[in-house]
Amino acid sequence: MTSQVSSPDEQDTGAAVREQRKPGKEVRRRERVIIRFAGDSGDGMQLTGDRFTSETASFGNDLSTLPNFPAEIRAPAGTLPGVSSFQLHFADHDILTPGDAPDVLVAMNPAALKANLGDVPRGAEIIVNTDEFTKRAMAKVGYTGNPLEDDSLAAYQLHPVPLTTLTLEALKSFDLSRKEAERSKNMFALGLLSWMYHRPTEATEKFLRQKFAKKPDIAEANVAAFRAGWNFGETTEDFAASYQVAPATAAFPPGTYRNISGNLALAYGLIAAGQQADLPLYLGSYPITPASDILHELSRHKNFGVRTFQAEDEIAGIGAALGAAFGGALGVTTTSGPGVALKSETIGLAVSLELPLLIVDIQRGGPSTGLPTKTEQADLLQAMYGRNGEAPVPVVAPATPADCFDAALDAARIALTYRTPVFLLSDGYLANGSEPWRIPKQEDLPDLRVQFAHGPNHQLTDGTEVFHPYKRDPRTLARPWAVPGTAGLEHRIGGIEKQDGTGNISYDPANHDHMVRTRQAKVDGVSVPDLTVDDPGGEARVLVVGWGSTYGPITAAVRRVRAAGDQVAQIHLRHLNPFPGNLGELLRRYDKVIVPEMNLGQLATLLRARYLIDAASFNQVNGMPFKAEQLASHIQQVVREGLEESSKETSDA
Repeated sequence: MTSQVSSPDEQDTGAAVREQRKPGKEVRRRERVIIRFAGDSGDGMQLTGDRFTSETASFGNDLSTLPNFPAEIRAPAGTLPGVSSFQLHFADHDILTPGDAPDVLVAMNPAALKANLGDVPRGAEIIVNTDEFTKRAMAKVGYTGNPLEDDSLAAYQLHPVPLTTLTLEALKSFDLSRKEAERSKNMFALGLLSWMYHRPTEATEKFLRQKFAKKPDIAEANVAAFRAGWNFGETTEDFAASYQVAPATAAFPPGTYRNISGNLALAYGLIAAGQQADLPLYLGSYPITPASDILHELSRHKNFGVRTFQAEDEIAGIGAALGAAFGGALGVTTTSGPGVALKSETIGLAVSLELPLLIVDIQRGGPSTGLPTKTEQADLLQAMYGRNGEAPVPVVAPATPADCFDAALDAARIALTYRTPVFLLSDGYLANGSEPWRIPKQEDLPDLRVQFAHGPNHQLTDGTEVFHPYKRDPRTLARPWAVPGTAGLEHRIGGIEKQDGTGNISYDPANHDHMVRTRQAKVDGVSVPDLTVDDPGGEARVLVVGWGSTYGPITAAVRRVRAAGDQVAQIHLRHLNPFPGNLGELLRRYDKVIVPEMNLGQLATLLRARYLIDAASFNQVNGMPFKAEQLASHIQQVVREGLEESSKETSDA
C-alpha cells in the first residue's frame, strides 16, 4: 500500500477517516500507541496485525512492527508455546522500534493473556475474549481461578468482550458452520481496534474480498465481522473513548511511501541491483525460515529478468547460483545460519574463483536448528571466518527493514566491482518487521553496469596475444569476468590454487602465498564510506557502537539518555568487512566503548582484536530484540560512572 506525503500545510489529516463518532463519546489525542494482538497460532493474529499496520501506513503514521510466532506450523492450541503475537508501534512523529511495552493487549485466550501479561505496564488496556476463558482452557496454562473475575488484573483497564459470541451473532445470517464463523473473530477484533484508533476501513474490506475471491461467502462473512467489530466499539458502553494519532507528516520528506518488511525490501533491492547492472538475476535457494519470503517474492518477477531455482538442498542452491555467476548473471543465494554452514565449501570456491556472488543470511537463533522464528545476530564470525583456509569475504548488514533495499544494492556493488562473494547479514527481526519506505526514483539508484572481458589481455614474449583470467585491474585487484562461449576467452577454472595471471593449476608455495595475500588485499581495498559519529555536543566520553538490527533500539536508547541530560555518542556499522577507514580513530576518541549485540560479543571481539581497545559488550540472546529502556539504563549507568571516575581523578589531582 502506497501513500503520498506532502508538506504539513498540504496534508488533510482528517480525510483518511470519515466515519462519524457517536455523540457523547470522548475522542482523545495520543502522540503514539503500542498495540499487541495475541492468540493461538491459528487465530490469525499475524493477518490481523498486518491489516492494522497497512491501514496505519496508509493513514501516514510512522510505524514499526514486531511479529512473534511459534516455529511450529500449528502449535498445540491453547498452550503457552502456541501463542502467536503481533506488536505495532505507531506515532505522529519519527519512531525507531516496535516499542518496549504495549499500551493495549488484545488477548484471544488465557494462554495469550498469561504469555504476554508480564510485558504490559500498569494502567494499560487489556481486551480479552471472555468466551475462551473456560475452566479447561485456564487450567491448561496454570490458572487456578478466573483472572477476569478476581483482583489479579485490577491494575489494568480491563475490557471483557465475548468476541466469539458477538462474531457468531453477526454472522448468523450466513450459511456457515460454527467453526467457519468462529474463524472471523479476529476480524471482529480488528474492526473494534480500527474504531478505537480511527483507522481507515475501505482497504481492509477490499483486501478481504480479494483474498477470498473464490469463496465470496467467506469474504462477505469476514467483512461483516469486521464491520460488526467497528459498530460494537461505536455503540457499547464498555469503551467510553476512542483515540486519534495524527499522521507523522513532519517525520517524512515528501515522496511516495509504502509499508515494507525487511525481506520484501531485500527482494526489491536484489531486483533493482539486477536492473541497474543490466544483468539477469539468478536465485539458487533452499527454503528456510526466516529467509523463504525472498524466494517466494523473487519467483513473482520473471518480467524483470529474475530466475529462481528452488533446489533440493542448500548445497545445490548455492552451487547453481555460483554457476549462474560463472555464466554472467548476478548470482544470489538466500538462507539462514544452518544453511550457511552447509554452503561454506562453495563459498570458499567462489572466493577462489573470484566471481561475484551474494550470500544473503537472514540470521536466527542457534545453534543447530535453534529458534527458527526468533532473531539473533550470532552469524557474524561465521560470515567472517566460517570457511577452510584464508577465504576473506566482504560483509554488509542493513540497519532497518527499509534499509534492506539499499544494503542489497550496496552488496551487489561490491560483488560486481571486486569480483568476490559478499555476505549480506539481515536477521529475523528485520525480515519480518516493517516500517514506512520511501520508494526511490530509478535515476537515483547507483549505476552497477559491469564490463565483461571481450578479448585477449596479455601479450607473450613472442608477440602472441592470449587471455589471462587472473590478470587484475590495478585499481580494484578484480580479475576479468569472461562469459563462457566468448571466442578467444577459453580458460580453465576450478578450486585448486591458480597461478597468478594465467589461472593454471599451481602448487608453488610462493605463488600460493601471493594469491592468498592478493585476495585479502582485494577485500581490504573495498571502497566503503567513512563513518560519521553522532555526537551533537562533541563532549561525550562514551561511544555506543552497533551493527545490523540493533540500530533502532540503540538510537532510541541514546535519545532517552540525551533527553535525561547526559551526553553519549553513537556510530552504526553497515560495513563489517572491511571496516570503514576512520573507525579506529573514532573508537580511540572516546574513554569507553559499548557494543550492544544479540550474541555473546562477536563484533566486540573483532574490534578488540583489530584496534586494541577495551570494547565493553552488552549482550542478549533471548530471541527478541533489545528494548530501548533496557539499553538506555545501561548506557546511562556507564556514562554516569565515567563522570564519577573523572570527578574523582580531578579531586585526587
